[in-house]
Amino acid sequence: MTFELFLQHLSNALALGSLYALIAIGYTMVYGILRLINFAHGDIFMLGGYAAFYGITLFFMPWWVAFIVSLGLTGIFGIGLERAAYKPLRNSPKISIMISAIGASFLLENLATVIFGGRPKGFPAPGFFNEVVHIGSVSVLFISLVIPALTAALLTVLLVIVYRTKTGMAMRAVSTDLAAARLMAIDVNRIVSFTFGTGSVLAAIGGVMWAIKYPQLNPTMGMIPGLKCFIAAVIGGIGNIGGAVLGGLLLGLIELMIIAFLPTLTGYKDAFAFVLLIVVLLVKPSGLLGKNQIEKV
Repeated sequence: MTFELFLQHLSNALALGSLYALIAIGYTMVYGILRLINFAHGDIFMLGGYAAFYGITLFFMPWWVAFIVSLGLTGIFGIGLERAAYKPLRNSPKISIMISAIGASFLLENLATVIFGGRPKGFPAPGFFNEVVHIGSVSVLFISLVIPALTAALLTVLLVIVYRTKTGMAMRAVSTDLAAARLMAIDVNRIVSFTFGTGSVLAAIGGVMWAIKYPQLNPTMGMIPGLKCFIAAVIGGIGNIGGAVLGGLLLGLIELMIIAFLPTLTGYKDAFAFVLLIVVLLVKPSGLLGKNQIEKV
């Protein structure tokens, strides 16, 4: 393999890893606050893509307006999902809220199949996203440069919110001890809603970027990416935002680079995530950047 071809594969791996990172952040934020794995997060990713699709094709919105509307609708939907499926079970055993999350995921997938149809739809991506950019002797799609840059910008904004604002301070307080946060007059419901809304917006951005880079929509498109992003969050240290980004980038890098060097293993590419998960958990069960914590029952 030539050095130019290696850089070509590296750019694709970085773009894929950045997409995984965007979605994994949502998983890790929700877990950090409620110790809940939101298994419907991948389906919110799917809804973000469909919302942008229908904004462009059905309501004839400019692409950038459709994208913004998609983020807003998906964020509101994420908050509504938390209020309907998770909030009533907040004081119930963990297994109850986990079953509710799994049920919500299957419900969204089947509703999407009924409403949107099971036939895949081509996403009307703006043409300039698929233009080829030449960097030296390496040719890269413009979208493959946009995705890592957008992920870095969103991560910076999120870290500023978490560590430099009162809302972020409240999020960290709720994450540390929810009951004590209530005693300190923190509006826990508002913080939880903000967390779900923010995570859903990031998932929607990931869904739109995914639809542009891999221009095909279907009701189950969030299943495998959602599962991989959950794995990425666990690998990095679930509950740690930086860990989610690291896990996503690492997963994307390993997945595409193994295929690039060993193309005969292309059919097993989805298995690499699970192998990596097992290896990391055997070596460091808390994840690469995670800390050992005692789980409260």
